[in-house]
Amino acid sequence: MTATEPDAAAAAGNAAGEEVLRLEDLRVHFPIRGGFSDTLARRTRGVVRAVDGIDLALHRGEVLALVGESGSGKTTTGRVVVKLTRQTTGRILLDGRDVTSLWGTRALREYRRRVQLIFQDPYETLNPKHSIREFVMEPLLVNKIGTPAERERRVLDALDAAGLRPAADFAGRFPHELSGGQRQRVVIAGALVLEPEIIVADEPVSMLDVSIRTELLRLMLDLRAARGLTYLFITHDLSLAWVIADRIAVMYLGRIMEIGPAEQVIRNPQNPYTRALVSVSPTPEPPTPGERARRTILVGETPDAAHIPPGCRFSPRCPSAFDRCRVEEPPLIDVGDGQATACWLSEGGRRLPPLEVVPVVPPPPAAAATAAPEPPAAG
Repeated sequence: MTATEPDAAAAAGNAAGEEVLRLEDLRVHFPIRGGFSDTLARRTRGVVRAVDGIDLALHRGEVLALVGESGSGKTTTGRVVVKLTRQTTGRILLDGRDVTSLWGTRALREYRRRVQLIFQDPYETLNPKHSIREFVMEPLLVNKIGTPAERERRVLDALDAAGLRPAADFAGRFPHELSGGQRQRVVIAGALVLEPEIIVADEPVSMLDVSIRTELLRLMLDLRAARGLTYLFITHDLSLAWVIADRIAVMYLGRIMEIGPAEQVIRNPQNPYTRALVSVSPTPEPPTPGERARRTILVGETPDAAHIPPGCRFSPRCPSAFDRCRVEEPPLIDVGDGQATACWLSEGGRRLPPLEVVPVVPPPPAAAATAAPEPPAAG
């Protein structure tokens, strides 16, 4: 029996706490204009369907990883959640309250206190002319929170929680005096200072060395436990999502192709796209001598989001595609155990066989305790 997309999305997220955020049929389409005259006349020549109808539920206290190739729409989804980008259609619900039309500085203050963003690039995020204290304190000033003494206390508390100790020493420094990992900790402190409930982390460790990544992942999980945080963790790295996430949602060309508990999505993926991504991950055993490792190498580039193919949008690259895939787009189908996939092969509750080769089990974030120390700050 085929489940509707909202039902399947809900079935895939029952393992965590109560629902805190929901996206319903979210679409973000960007107009294509030919030039200045089109801009003046507000004339469009088509649209880029960056996000093209997704249903997603985020549960209190969980880490939901949104995974996909470049151009899949995952970052646009995150920007909509923090209200940096307007959705074209669809609804956003926070604790059951419709906040879709919540715009304007005053209206967004309360929302932004609860939902914060960690940017990918700490070098671009920090203003080189502002001290660390000024950067972390800015959200408090904008939102008119606290007295000067209270703001100073909250800034130092946020820096301490982000692992910058002693906090008073770091508060007076400038970005050029810090290492890359320390800069990202400052960005995390800037998100923590408002004491949010939800954090959208957009590739937060992709620009850091592997050893420092582990430390920051451990920090994020510790903060979840200490502060009851909920994360929407955006990444292109499936193995990284496996390390940190409770659930994984795999996006392709603006749609969710598969969603479910992280362990199940990795060890027994039910969508050919997810299976291809997992198959090229490192494996613990080398191939049999004289044989090649069994990999699903996708042919061709991801189609243009302005010209999405008919039917299943993955069908031009799918090794398992058949006639129906090329004319009819599948909804998310509940395949049981909290897992759902957008694939006609799973219609009727059928499940694809487990992968023959299991990827390498990634090191847990707890390994940060034995990881190489972060390089000292310059100056």
